[in-house]
Amino acid sequence: MKTNNQSLNDKIKILKSIFLAFFIGMIVLLVAVLPAEYGIDLLGTGKLFGFNKLYKKEVKTNKSSTSSLNFKKIKIDDVGSIDILKPIEANNPAPKEQFSEREDSIKVIVPAKKGIEYKVKMLKYGSMKYEWSTAKQILFTDFHGEVKQENPPKDVFYESYTVAYSNNMGGTLTAPFEGKHGWYFKNLIDDDIIVVIKIKGQYELFN
Repeated sequence: MKTNNQSLNDKIKILKSIFLAFFIGMIVLLVAVLPAEYGIDLLGTGKLFGFNKLYKKEVKTNKSSTSSLNFKKIKIDDVGSIDILKPIEANNPAPKEQFSEREDSIKVIVPAKKGIEYKVKMLKYGSMKYEWSTAKQILFTDFHGEVKQENPPKDVFYESYTVAYSNNMGGTLTAPFEGKHGWYFKNLIDDDIIVVIKIKGQYELFN
C-alpha cells in the first residue's frame, strides 16, 4: 500500500509540474511573447512593460508595381543615331537673334501600343525649359534633336538627350544645333495615354 501511495503522489507531483509549466508558459505568452512578436496586447502588459515596442510590423511589398518596372535595359547603342554622321549643318554658327520667348501647354495622345513624336523648332543655342507627365502610366521616351538640312536623307541623324522609361520628366535644353527638338513617346500598354507637355523658352511650334 505504501508503494502505491508513493506512486500516486509521484503522479500528482508530475501533473502539478506540468500544469504549473503550462500556466507559466501561458503567462509568458500573454504578457511578453504576443505583444513583442505579433503586436497582440490582450492584457495591456505589452504597453505596461514596453514589450510592444519590440514589435515590428511587416511591410508587404507590392509585387505587381515592382515587376511593372522590369523594362528592357537601355544601353548606349540605343542612344542617338548609329553609323550616321552628324550633318555639317550642325556646325553652322548661331543666329544673332533667337526666337521670341513663349510658353505653351500641349496635350498629346499616345495610342495604345504605338509611338508618336512631338517636336518644336529651335535655333542653335536657343534655350527651353520643359516638363511632361502622364496620369501615372509609364512610357518609353527619347528626348532628341534633328539637325535642319536643306536636303535631308532618308535616314536622318538625331542626337538623343535623354532616353528613359518614365511617367514624368523635366529639364532645360540648350539646342546644340538648329532643327527639330522634342520627344518620341512609345505606349507600352493596351490603352491610350495622355501626355501633358509644358514648355517655356525660345522656340516655335509646328503648324
